[in-house]
Amino acid sequence: MRITSFIKGYRKEAVLAPLFKLLEALFELSVPLAVASLIDDGIALGDRHHIIMMALLMVLLGVIGLCASVTAQYFSAKAATGFSERMKSALFQHIFSLSEKDRDSIGTPTLITRLTSDATLVQNGINMFLRLFMRSPFVVIGAAIMAFTVDKSLACTFLWVIPLLSVIVFLIMKVTIPMYRSAQKALDKILSRVRENLRGVRVLRAFSLENDEKKAFHAETEHLKSIQTSSGRISALLNPLTYAIVNIAIAVILLEGRRRYDISLVEAGAIVAVVNYMSQVLVELIKLANLIVTISRAIASAKRIESVFAIKPSMDDGDKSPSIPSGDVNAIEFSAVSMVYRDGGKPSLENVSFFARKGERIGVIGGTGSGKTTLVSLIPRFYDVSSGTVSVFGTDVRDWDRKALRSHIGYAAQKAVLFNGSVRDNMKWGRYDASDDEIDEALRLAEAYDFVHEMKGGLDAEIEENGRNLSGGQRQRLSIARALIRRPDILILDDTLSALDYQTESRVRDNLSSMPEMTVITVSQRTGSLRAMDRIIVLDKGRVDGIGKHEELLQSSEVYREIDKSQFGEDEDGEN
Repeated sequence: MRITSFIKGYRKEAVLAPLFKLLEALFELSVPLAVASLIDDGIALGDRHHIIMMALLMVLLGVIGLCASVTAQYFSAKAATGFSERMKSALFQHIFSLSEKDRDSIGTPTLITRLTSDATLVQNGINMFLRLFMRSPFVVIGAAIMAFTVDKSLACTFLWVIPLLSVIVFLIMKVTIPMYRSAQKALDKILSRVRENLRGVRVLRAFSLENDEKKAFHAETEHLKSIQTSSGRISALLNPLTYAIVNIAIAVILLEGRRRYDISLVEAGAIVAVVNYMSQVLVELIKLANLIVTISRAIASAKRIESVFAIKPSMDDGDKSPSIPSGDVNAIEFSAVSMVYRDGGKPSLENVSFFARKGERIGVIGGTGSGKTTLVSLIPRFYDVSSGTVSVFGTDVRDWDRKALRSHIGYAAQKAVLFNGSVRDNMKWGRYDASDDEIDEALRLAEAYDFVHEMKGGLDAEIEENGRNLSGGQRQRLSIARALIRRPDILILDDTLSALDYQTESRVRDNLSSMPEMTVITVSQRTGSLRAMDRIIVLDKGRVDGIGKHEELLQSSEVYREIDKSQFGEDEDGEN
């Protein structure tokens, strides 16, 4: 997708902005002529009436130019902000249309940068482009033409000044623009390191790595500093060089003007007018140089944003919203499922088959990296299988409308994610129209009611970003309550009970048993948490090592037996 398409709807503003800037430039080019007339026909001849008229004309030109400039800036700002709003909205929607696999391939920090700093640079580039891309060249060329209408001999200076200034601007921009891009990349790297360090500050302190990270951060900032210093030194040559050349040109004009004035070939006002036009050329070339820098940065950012739009969603949405069958039916069914992440190498899941009937309690256990989270992520279709099928209530999840599918599923993630806002706000993420009574009921089921209502404000109590003002167990219980509030047909608890003590965890499991129609999939690292499950799925390196009840697996699955032994040891009879 070409992001220039987002200017649609603001074409009128995109046309009017530069037109009003041209109008402003036209009045600006007329001012030196008024000054020349004021000097030659007014002051020189002592015509007071003419002096007043020219002064009033200059004021009028200034006022009209100001109005044209303000109008142009209004239209350019409206077009740029409207463009940015449409682009950001489309980019945000596109990001959410991508699958988890697609977003994983890009990376969250990159997506945030595209939505924020890159989008802002593009907006600023469009704003500056609409205001100056026609005005500056028009003034430079117009000033040269107007100077020739005043006095051809004096204006000949423009024939070498403008090309020379243009070459200087071009060479400096050619050298500095790649350096600006390098600086942006270095800045991105620094921001990424800062984000990682702030998120992992406890780990850094635990391993006493603060000094190492300080040194690495210092090295990266020094690298950025060297790029910015080098580019700044080169860019700093622009103003003195252009000013020097223009001042030399003005000196040439004044010397030639004096000579011609002495022999009555030119009037004083004409000399002043040509000097003013030369000054206008200088100002506009400086503006043009800054515009080139801004546009170059905007183009680089636009390409980064377009690279996100270019990613085609790897997951097509289905169109089925089947009704949930009554009776004893399979709520979930995996048939020869294999799953390989993008560039993941070995399969995270391989040839996994099992079913869960409506109302069953299914446990999932296995070692680190065995594929537990991958397995439960396939049920709400966060990822698509590489082969095989995953069915929910008899329909392949790829045929479901994703919104309809997920409306039947409550999901509490491995890492409890809470949002900045009140408890009530967080609970309504589960169901926006939930009443306070329904929220309280969900909190009771998750054993969160007591601590929530002990907080100042109760349901109105503020939760900080990521639940920083709550303990791990409290965050997990709120996450479970949020999943329960929609009364889902399938509840997935992805190791969401790990921060709870056994007593609280047991009460939560007992509470869930009051919802016999709900199928519960519980991922856990603890065999003690799964003993009461109807069936337990044991995973080992992505494969199913065994399926059965706790007692059956102790006999049939060596992996399960070793996990249980590591947690509870052996009894006097040598049995677990």
